[in-house]
Amino acid sequence: MSSYTFWNNKGGVGKSFLCFVAASEYAHRHLDTDVYVIDLCPQANVSETLLGGYPKSPKALNSLLAKTPRATVAGYLEARLNSPFRMINEVSPYLCEPKEYNPNIPENLRLICGDNLLEIISEAIRQTSQLSIPIDSWKQVLTWVQDLTVALRQHSGDRNTLFLIDCNPSFAIYTQLALVAASGVIVPFTADESSRRALENVFALLYGITDSQTEVYAKISFAKRAKEEGLSIPKLHSFVNNRMTLYDGKPSKAFEAVNKTIKETMDNRHKHHRHIFANPKESPSNSFIEIPDYHSACVFASHTGTPLHEIKPGPKKIADERVQLNPKPLDRYREALEQFVDCL
Repeated sequence: MSSYTFWNNKGGVGKSFLCFVAASEYAHRHLDTDVYVIDLCPQANVSETLLGGYPKSPKALNSLLAKTPRATVAGYLEARLNSPFRMINEVSPYLCEPKEYNPNIPENLRLICGDNLLEIISEAIRQTSQLSIPIDSWKQVLTWVQDLTVALRQHSGDRNTLFLIDCNPSFAIYTQLALVAASGVIVPFTADESSRRALENVFALLYGITDSQTEVYAKISFAKRAKEEGLSIPKLHSFVNNRMTLYDGKPSKAFEAVNKTIKETMDNRHKHHRHIFANPKESPSNSFIEIPDYHSACVFASHTGTPLHEIKPGPKKIADERVQLNPKPLDRYREALEQFVDCL
């Protein structure tokens, strides 16, 4: 069983879209594998795309929210709140098949849908984790989504499984649940200084690796408590340099300059903390996955819920606007994203 979270402490870097690409392309390639997407972002962006994009997803989402219990991740977490320290083995009420709403999606792709209620119940989840009895209440609550993956694995029987978990940029309790459920973290970023700072926060928030200004907080960090209570934390699996700016087919000088500082930051962390990387022997900068910017293809895929393998060049219509997808940039974009999927 493989499981990955998509997380960075910065919004707008393409986490949800890359999760959609990874899920739909992996499922398309591996029909013998059940691919589960667990949407732990209150905005439910990856759910919207899987359910058919902008035109179709509102109706689909409303139908899932209207079920009793809610056929969403919040529905599952509400059930856990009602019985915090008992695992739920029957999780099919919270599961949906996107292909029922979006015929472009492979049959072997499953979804635990996102839900805005997640933000509302997060404080109740946090308070439950702070109960004094049982003494391991924090650890038990933090493994709720991990329990969900175990139940879904049982649901798949003898079939292979892959779990992809989309996260909110914040380090809220529901993001912590997502991270604990994964074996690896996929970190998308863009080549700008705010992304570099957000990557530093990934090290501080998830692993308690701080600098001189914040080292006092390491004593009360998530990582310290996780270590004390025997809770596993995922390794950094891959870094995806998303929306790479090209000029005459090559990365622009401005892009390269900022990208260099990000690589230096990652390699420095690797030099002193190899144990948090999935591949401790190789410097992260040597394996950065670089995705060129092709806004038109990204918008078309997101707006219509069309997987990468279904996109063809030519004119497209998005919200009454005509968009042209040209073969050469589309092929370059597809090739880069396929390289990313190969890493899973």
